[in-house]
Amino acid sequence: MFKGTMVTRFGLALGLAASLITAHVPMAQAETITVTHWGGQFYGVPYAVAMDKGFFKERGIDVTGILTAAGGGTAIRNTLAGDIPFGEVSLAAAVQAVNAGQPLVIVGAGTQSVADQVWLVKKDSPLKSIKDLVGKQIAYTSPASVSNMIILMALKANGMTQSQVKLVPAGDLGANLSAVTSGAVDAGFSDELIYAQNKEISRPLFYVRDVMSPKMMQTVLVTTTEYAKAHPDAIKALIAGRRAGLVYTREHPDEAADITAKAYNNPNKDLFRTHMKELVKENYWSDGGLDYEAMDHMVEGLQITGQLKDKVDWPKYVDTAFLPTDLRASK
Repeated sequence: MFKGTMVTRFGLALGLAASLITAHVPMAQAETITVTHWGGQFYGVPYAVAMDKGFFKERGIDVTGILTAAGGGTAIRNTLAGDIPFGEVSLAAAVQAVNAGQPLVIVGAGTQSVADQVWLVKKDSPLKSIKDLVGKQIAYTSPASVSNMIILMALKANGMTQSQVKLVPAGDLGANLSAVTSGAVDAGFSDELIYAQNKEISRPLFYVRDVMSPKMMQTVLVTTTEYAKAHPDAIKALIAGRRAGLVYTREHPDEAADITAKAYNNPNKDLFRTHMKELVKENYWSDGGLDYEAMDHMVEGLQITGQLKDKVDWPKYVDTAFLPTDLRASK
């Protein structure tokens, strides 16, 4: 936003804001932001709820659209292209973008667990545990992806090495399931929601939460350094609105599931309700406060996949000034 003819729009908005001051009504301007895997995975739940309940609008930011992305660099590019350059993207993508010289800054935490992630096998597979994967073919999404990191970390946590298995990049979750059911691979990456819809043809070989610590910061909230400096109140409003959406989700999981199903154009409300309760129980979403232990755990994945050699000096990547005061202390 705020480019070319949008300058005129900004000027008009400022004028409108001035006219509303005496009435004590906050300005709310329609905007888009970015949330990775919006419409597919559950990173976007707090935003769906916040939009539906008006929590962003109450704080002067009327988020009416979400740009989605398949993750990684695409999410970063979409963030930069949004009306507001703000997004929830993978921590790995954010770290790599900053290392590559992108003017990004991490301003909060997003999803802090991989507890719902699972590797599936065919219903009649003889495999019983992760240990049985020695010599087998294991599917994941794509090289350098979160699923790539997690399978390597899970193997390591169970005394196994990559050389003992054959890893196969199969594509998205649907492609992973197809690879499993067709027999192209012995096990494939999925999540609880996909599994719940395919119980008749698959079963869990192992949940990530059962074979390694699921505490891992999957996603973070980012913006550009320029926008953060020029519009700190907008960033604070987005973080606060998301937090309000999360609080509501925890208190009303069934309604939050229905809201999300509608936002995602998915008719499976019952499945969404079951999955939502599981994620709330697992403390899947962060309220925004940065948990450096969980962030370091994700960095381990970057190191295992060879994407990063050194440790991350977090003060060079983050700015906690936009978080509510009670969330600024590191965990």
